[in-house]
Amino acid sequence: MKLRFLGIIPNTPGNESPTIWLDEGSGDLLIQSYLATEEEVKACQEVGSIPGHGTEVPDHEAIVRLPKIMIQYIPRPDSEDEASGGNDA
Repeated sequence: MKLRFLGIIPNTPGNESPTIWLDEGSGDLLIQSYLATEEEVKACQEVGSIPGHGTEVPDHEAIVRLPKIMIQYIPRPDSEDEASGGNDA
């Protein structure tokens, strides 16, 4: 796996540093950020997603809160990805 550092919130304390990396092989993002609170998780579950999908968060997944300032580090699809829908998931 070859990772590329994309960004970190400037001026964060040494132990609280939301960070984003890009897996250059898969294009996936790896995000270190704050865990959502129980209240936030419940709100997500109330909103839901699409019909037929449960709202429980499996043990191997987590809901994280990505601070707004971090959005600038998320890569934007290039024109080729946009033409194909840009969703390999």
